Amino acid sequence: MALARHGQTEYNAVRRFQGHLAVPLNARGREQAHELARVAAQREWATLICSPLARARETAEIVGAAIGHHPIDDARFAETDCGDWTDLTFDAVQAAEPELFAAYQRGDKDFAFPGGESFAQQQLRVLEGIDAAREGPRVGGGGVLVVCHRGSIRLALAALHADDAQRTAEVPNASLVELP
Repeated sequence: MALARHGQTEYNAVRRFQGHLAVPLNARGREQAHELARVAAQREWATLICSPLARARETAEIVGAAIGHHPIDDARFAETDCGDWTDLTFDAVQAAEPELFAAYQRGDKDFAFPGGESFAQQQLRVLEGIDAAREGPRVGGGGVLVVCHRGSIRLALAALHADDAQRTAEVPNASLVELP
């Protein structure tokens, strides 16, 4: 099983919290999605799952065309609900709430977005999604590929490797991460 991060959006480029907003890929993000599709096409996949958020869905559709699968939406792989921080820049949040922003940056286990979701809540739903994907039906041979978000990937890695350092792991746009 592997998780892939969606391609770049304008929000990624300017460091803005997008949370559950329907933010599309930018031109670079579409290029990255095609690069990811070329990498993914070198393997056989039984299933393609994606977060239903626009940026992940758009990436998954590009990848799906290359690997011969239609993406199946699973909201458990959505990015964290950023609550009150949605649509704000990282710089604005850091200036307004430096201690809370630092906790976000560290990936603190107890961190929760004001008016939004906690990392613990997100991690639980992502792990439920992984379990369901591993147990779900397969079309042909191969593994399961999930197109999702940096936060979802980080929290999955932290739990599955029992390594909290993974909560801040570098996960570039359109990267493919193997799960244990």
